[in-house]
Amino acid sequence: MARTVPNIIITGTPGVGKTSHAELLASNGADLKHLAVNTVVKQRGCHEGWDEEGQCWIVDEDKLLDAIEDELKEGGYIIDWHACDLFPRSWIDLVVVLRTESSVLYDRLAARNYPSAKLDENMDAEIMQVLLEEAREAYDEEIVIELRSDGPEDLDSNVERIEGWVNEWKKNNG
Repeated sequence: MARTVPNIIITGTPGVGKTSHAELLASNGADLKHLAVNTVVKQRGCHEGWDEEGQCWIVDEDKLLDAIEDELKEGGYIIDWHACDLFPRSWIDLVVVLRTESSVLYDRLAARNYPSAKLDENMDAEIMQVLLEEAREAYDEEIVIELRSDGPEDLDSNVERIEGWVNEWKKNNG
């Protein structure tokens, strides 16, 4: 069954605004639903326990994919997570990699009270463009876009741009 609404991944280092973007897109009536992977992992038991040092769930990727496969095959989901390369290409129509200026990101992560090692790891990942490169390696370049996410004005313009893309996708595929 062909999807009539696309699936979009919004990815990036923690603190770049993935959830804010996904929630605004989902609330704007574009036939898209927010799928927060961290929530799915916790609520559906798609983990192998809690990592005390990293302060996060240890995700069982196979369980996660099994848990969301039927939903994603229907289409219309905004996948909100810091990684993207585990999702099969056939499930994904657009990959949005959010990037944030280093000092802005540092302040956001510090406000979350991240442990020093976790803060440093995420800052390094952003500076080294780890998630952007991951997306470019995992998906065709024409579906991977990089957007700035330094403040509220970026949120609004990014959401408007993604909504425009969704409307074009629906015209061409719906």
